Amino acid sequence: MTTSTLSQSSDLSSDTPRTSKIPMSQKVAFGIGMLANQMFPAALGIFMVILVESLGMSPLMWGLIFFLPKLVDALTDPLMGYISDRTESRWGKRRPFVFIGAVVAGLSYIAMWQLSEDNSITYNFWYFLGWSIVFFLGMTIFSVPYVAMGYEMSDDYHERTRLMAVAQWIGQWAWVIAPWGWVVLYDPEWFASATEGARTVSIYVGLICMLLAMVPAIFCDSEDTSSAEPTSDGKTLAQTFTELFKGIGITLKNKPFQRICAATFFIFNAYNCVAGFAFFIIVYYMNNGDPVAAGNWPALFGSISALFTCFLVIPVVNYMAQTLGKHRTFLITQSMSLAGYAMFWWSFSPENPWLMFLPIPLFVFGIGGLFTIMMSMTADICDLDELETHERREGLFGAIYWWMVKFGAAFAGLLSGLILAFVGFDQNVTVQTEEALNGLRAAFILVPATGTLIGIWAMWNYDLNEEAVTAIRNELDARRAS
Repeated sequence: MTTSTLSQSSDLSSDTPRTSKIPMSQKVAFGIGMLANQMFPAALGIFMVILVESLGMSPLMWGLIFFLPKLVDALTDPLMGYISDRTESRWGKRRPFVFIGAVVAGLSYIAMWQLSEDNSITYNFWYFLGWSIVFFLGMTIFSVPYVAMGYEMSDDYHERTRLMAVAQWIGQWAWVIAPWGWVVLYDPEWFASATEGARTVSIYVGLICMLLAMVPAIFCDSEDTSSAEPTSDGKTLAQTFTELFKGIGITLKNKPFQRICAATFFIFNAYNCVAGFAFFIIVYYMNNGDPVAAGNWPALFGSISALFTCFLVIPVVNYMAQTLGKHRTFLITQSMSLAGYAMFWWSFSPENPWLMFLPIPLFVFGIGGLFTIMMSMTADICDLDELETHERREGLFGAIYWWMVKFGAAFAGLLSGLILAFVGFDQNVTVQTEEALNGLRAAFILVPATGTLIGIWAMWNYDLNEEAVTAIRNELDARRAS
């Protein structure tokens, strides 16, 4: 496998056979990769509670562990996109990296959680931080080419949405399964301690996710992009990075892309900032700080939310996008989520825990349909970019978009720790103060609601609709034919 920088033309074309209709087998194979892509962070989010709850790390340490690995991603994600866009291989541009990344991410996930209460907090912090950097590097090698593979699979405006709907439906099962990790890790009948549980369960999580991530590398179609003769033009490393940064600059100047990046950043990461607070609210506000007494409620909250996303949100969003358009669907569904967020102030009830499920059918529309719409929109934007620049940059668009998501998640993790400290949450005590508990509940509502409002504002004048995308495709087809 070699990489080369190609000249400006439609030579930077997709290695995946483009078609209007994608066979269901290909959609499912791509979707299984999405299950791995979501199971890794879903499981990580569940396990991360252990760092505070069982290993005694401070909220600041917890935030730094979220934040610091993403500084590495700041370079590796765009670089991975640039490399995969220009890779020459008999297996295509994306598949070799998807396979290699799956192996690195799976094995490093296992190593990352081999922690012990017998070690000092400082040792556990640096050990975990080091392996998490390796893990996120593996996720970059896997996820950036994987996402670009999806952008390339169809030229059809609606088929792109259907592909992403299937992928997100399959991937959403990660969020159905992962919350039960709380039950397994904290049930004394399973493990003597949550840390012991993490050491064991991480082995199964790492190996299963690694195998799932390999599926699109093995079964998704691709074309041989190797050349009979080398096409490298002998660029130096400095010239290569110059071209990389030039490509990043062109990508970032794309106005529709700016809008979807801004909207995703604020909506997804504002929620991500407080998503873990659901566990703390259920345990400390509804069950007086006893995770055993909380039982299955944290797991049920996460699983039922994900099930509503699977069987309500994704089908509805897919239908709405094909009848009302992607833009109007986005605005309607995000507005629905605001009502759900507001209801949580009353629905987290110690007297009646079933009330916490009442807002779910509304609030899940905010996050549940976000990536179905945005990933489909990004594929449309890649066509616009080709029309304007005569180049295909699916890898770079995917890299920058998902780097923004991951960096935002890291920033959200850091902010999460700061919010915990600000409201007065003390990880060393069982019974929290009333001020701390009210602060947690208020943050769970106000932070994601604010992010959603900013996201709606960012997307208000988005104008890349079906008619515009169809016109772009027709012009591209005419250009290629001539």
